[in-house]
Amino acid sequence: MNREAQKREINQKVILIDEALSRYLPGPQVTPAAVHEAMRYSVFAGGKRLRPILFLAAAEAAGGDIAPLMPAACAIELIHTYSLIHDDLPVMDNDDYRRGKLTNHKVFGEAMAVLAGDALLTLAFGLIAECGLTGGVSPLVTAEVIREVSRAAGSQGMIGGQVVDIQSENQSIDKKTLAYIHAHKTGALFKASVRSGALMGGGTEQEIRNLTEYAENLGLAFQITDDILDVEGDSQKLGKTVGSDERKKKSTYPAIYGLENSKKSAADVVTKAISALDAFGEKADILRYIADYLLHREK
Repeated sequence: MNREAQKREINQKVILIDEALSRYLPGPQVTPAAVHEAMRYSVFAGGKRLRPILFLAAAEAAGGDIAPLMPAACAIELIHTYSLIHDDLPVMDNDDYRRGKLTNHKVFGEAMAVLAGDALLTLAFGLIAECGLTGGVSPLVTAEVIREVSRAAGSQGMIGGQVVDIQSENQSIDKKTLAYIHAHKTGALFKASVRSGALMGGGTEQEIRNLTEYAENLGLAFQITDDILDVEGDSQKLGKTVGSDERKKKSTYPAIYGLENSKKSAADVVTKAISALDAFGEKADILRYIADYLLHREK
């Protein structure tokens, strides 16, 4: 599959994901309208749908049919969106813009933003459960995925990374601590997206190990390039203000390793991610495309 075909397939998946998200999210006509409007505002604020695409692409690489897995793929996106709403709050990163639009709390107020995030997280686990109730996925595999995602989103995953990130502001940290932050705050949900897709797609133990290696390197590549973009990115393309890490005195890859070494590290981990897919042949072309995209992304 050439790059144009890969890009078209990804765009088609984005359309399918957006259509499904619109079905699964309560509309503003459903009481209480305010929280449903806030939930939909952030979910449809222009996200790339990277994590649900990774979920679906991993399921396909493992030989699975993605049609019955769409609720779980959308659940991953809801968890990601909830984390962004909460990250942007004044008590956290205190950001006014996300994806070029006002952040949730700037539009709906802090209390409603907190509740919208809580509601998205809660709905996500209901959607994963749907996969085990409709006959598309066995109840045992569904339970495995619920455990996988809950770990990735919890205090030993995404939340744990956020905790250490907050505690590390305004102080120098060592490389081990930086690695912990990146592996948990960002990498944990990437890993869960890929592993969950592989599990629901019927992957073998070896296939899941290979896809896990891919996901771990991909998550690191994403965070390194995110740190680089905060230094030299374009605010218009990013949809948020650059330089926020430096203003908050956060330790990042460029701050600890230097900009050029960070770029080399990003290239190295992308190479490792792609190498982990060797056994999958063309079935993993979308996953390869995403890894290469992360290395060269501008937003």
